[in-house]
Amino acid sequence: MTKYVLRETALNLLTRIGEQGGYSHVLLDREINKQNLSAQDGGLLTEIVYGTLQRRDLIDFYLEPFTAKQKKIKPWVRWLLYMSVYQMVFLERVPDHAIIHEAVELSKKKGHKGISSFTNGVLRNIQRKGIRDLDEIKDPIQRLAVETSHPKWLVERWVSQYGKDVTEDMCRANMHHLPMSVRVQPLRLTRDEAMEQLREDGYKVEESIFSKQGFIVSQGNILNHPLFKEGKLTVQDQSSMLVAEMMDLEKGMTVLDACSAPGGKTTHIAEKLEDEGTVIAYDLHEKKAKLVNEKAEQLQLTTIKASQADSRKLDERHDPETFDRILLDAPCSGLGVLRGKPDIKYHKKKEDIFSLRKIQDDLLEKVSPLLKEGGKLVYSTCTVDKHENEEAVQHFLKAHPEFQLDPTFIEDLPEELKSSAGLSEYGLQLFPQDWDTDGFFLTRFVRKSE
Repeated sequence: MTKYVLRETALNLLTRIGEQGGYSHVLLDREINKQNLSAQDGGLLTEIVYGTLQRRDLIDFYLEPFTAKQKKIKPWVRWLLYMSVYQMVFLERVPDHAIIHEAVELSKKKGHKGISSFTNGVLRNIQRKGIRDLDEIKDPIQRLAVETSHPKWLVERWVSQYGKDVTEDMCRANMHHLPMSVRVQPLRLTRDEAMEQLREDGYKVEESIFSKQGFIVSQGNILNHPLFKEGKLTVQDQSSMLVAEMMDLEKGMTVLDACSAPGGKTTHIAEKLEDEGTVIAYDLHEKKAKLVNEKAEQLQLTTIKASQADSRKLDERHDPETFDRILLDAPCSGLGVLRGKPDIKYHKKKEDIFSLRKIQDDLLEKVSPLLKEGGKLVYSTCTVDKHENEEAVQHFLKAHPEFQLDPTFIEDLPEELKSSAGLSEYGLQLFPQDWDTDGFFLTRFVRKSE
């Protein structure tokens, strides 16, 4: 793929994501596979798309003095400027004159002479005069919000919940792309065998502390490796791997995964059961439930039965006290996964947190009676907001005296996490800056025996 076509692809993706609400990780993966891009081209496309999205508001701040007089700028032109300035300021490999030339050529192809002249003028002005100093912004919260491209309301919210230092570290961590981590299918090979094979093939890998099945891939495209294609590895963030590890699973158990798609945690549960027992999985969308079954088939796991259902109505399908273990990986704001899905921070609003919490409360209310006495329920989210996490736990416990937080939860954590700053009486809050993972919350309830 020529560099011109690659940048045209990046522009089309950014415009779709930024203006139509497309999911960055889905569209990017689809494009890389569709175009069958080389590792180098795929890497550059990913760098431009993610880098531009992660720093959109900062780039907007840099552009503002040079575009203020232009009353209306078409969305695609603005994204062309964003991605061009991102490359000029943050990528050292590509010379400015090449970036400007290709931006002008793209604007000619997609627009008219006036647009290409405007694009050329803005970018050459920035090249000549340089970018603004963030010290122009006197309000420290506003400065942090702009510098790390997070909405101001979100930065203020995190500061009120965790203080300025934790918030600043979190915002800065969200500017960096997440390292790839994978999980082995332990019924087919061991972690040591997988890592040894990958090292022989030139990959750089290291063990994860979160799961004895997990490791981090710091060099090499795992999606191209036979181990992945043969269904012996699953891509999964380390924090997500912790969920099945903390379910205290034993062979032969009957387990409910109430919100299962795309199936990473579901299949991990089946692997922890050594594929002996039953894993009943549901998702609100039929297409997503189908993905879970496909994932199970790919990994050669037979205990999983996934189907479509609203898990708030599972009492119509299952008798009370049916399951030994329940996982409720609840729908949430996703504010812990901004490193891998930076577009989320521009689309989410404060009200979304409160409407999602209503769903989380309803789900806990409806699935908890399906747990046997002495059974355990893991509640997890991929967010860092206390309203969806600690406060949801408090609310549930207050309404359900038949449940308590499992006193053995901390004992079962990996040794390194037992002293985590995110541990509280209500569970474990992982922050993206602490372990180079997604931000994630999990806790474990136990149903008291009468």
